[in-house]
Amino acid sequence: MGTVHQGNHLSIAIQAESEEEAEHLFNGLSAGGQISMPLGKVFWGSYFGMFTDKFGIHWMINFEYKQ
Repeated sequence: MGTVHQGNHLSIAIQAESEEEAEHLFNGLSAGGQISMPLGKVFWGSYFGMFTDKFGIHWMINFEYKQ
């Protein structure tokens, strides 16, 4: 199965209520970590970003625009 290292076995996904909440969560939780995908509008109709926090935990923040 391979070696499990802290943070490489799961990602935490948060569905925000607004762009502003997504930015607040992203900026706060990613501080001191490594951003792998900056928060921004994506082709599937969301405001989305990914990062690994300073503790090695992977995160995904998403705000889905209303259609």
